[in-house]
This record gives sequence, structure tokens and C-alpha cells, in this order.
Amino acid sequence: QVQLVESGGGLVQPGGSLRLSCVASGSIFSISWMGWFRQVPGEQREMVAVITNDGSANYADSVKGRFTITRDNAKNSLYLQMNNLKPDDTAVYYCNAWAIASGRSSASNYWGQGTQVTVSS
Repeated sequence: QVQLVESGGGLVQPGGSLRLSCVASGSIFSISWMGWFRQVPGEQREMVAVITNDGSANYADSVKGRFTITRDNAKNSLYLQMNNLKPDDTAVYYCNAWAIASGRSSASNYWGQGTQVTVSS
């Protein structure tokens, strides 16, 4: 099994910055793409940013130019640098990964437990 644990959420004023981290652990054979998603109560979970294992990234239009996704493959870690935060960025942010666990022959999708980001003055 693979576990994802996020950290770095919190309360920040509009215009401020936060850096989210996600560490994958467990019996990992390989991880392909990883990503950040977010969800507001009563709404669907939406993609924020995704990145392949060779570093190619894609972003939601709403965060382009403000958020940067990176990963450290050696540490099985994923990061999201969020700058110029807006109240509309308030949500629970989830780490997601497609990974092959040791002893398995195909990839499965894994989610972290989520970390709250609140942007408010």
C-alpha cells in the first residue's frame, strides 16, 4: 500500500503565500504522475496542478502564474508553492498520485487526507 500525507496548510491573508508538501510512503515500486486537487464543501473536487515524473506540469487556469508544482522523486515528495493567494483559493487541498505498490503489476490511484487552506483577512 501507498500512503500520502500532506502538510503546510493554514490561514493566510489575501496576497500571502503558503507551501504545501506531500510525502508518499509505504511499499512503493514507482510513482508516475502526482497532483494537487482541492475541494470546497458542496462542490466537486477540482484539479489544481499535476506533474509527471519527468517534471512536466499542467495547471488550472485559475492558478496559472501564482502556483508552482514541483516534486522530488528521490524523496517521493510533492510540493505546491502558492503565491498571491485569493479568498477563492480557500479549500481543502488533496495530494494525489498514481503509483505501483511493491508486488503489484499495475498502478492504483491514491489520495492523501487533505490539508485546509484558508485565505481571509
